[in-house]
Amino acid sequence: MTRPADRQIAEAIKRLASERGPEKTFCPSEAARRLRSDNWRELMDDVRRVAAALCDEGHLVATQRGTVVDPLTARGPIRLQQRVDRGEQ
Repeated sequence: MTRPADRQIAEAIKRLASERGPEKTFCPSEAARRLRSDNWRELMDDVRRVAAALCDEGHLVATQRGTVVDPLTARGPIRLQQRVDRGEQ
């Protein structure tokens, strides 16, 4: 099966973040499942990589047990969240 392009992964992640809003988090696996209902686990490395780029660009925050982490180096489950612009609070 063909892997989704980074653009498609980013769109799925951004859509989830927008739906949840800045107060709620979501698991990267939710984005993978939206892209592929079967064999979604195969996409997890790609989803984390794209999520890390979105964090670097200021779109998202990745956390683990409430602490901000790098999605590429964090081991174990992480949560993603839409970044709140300090001027919008």
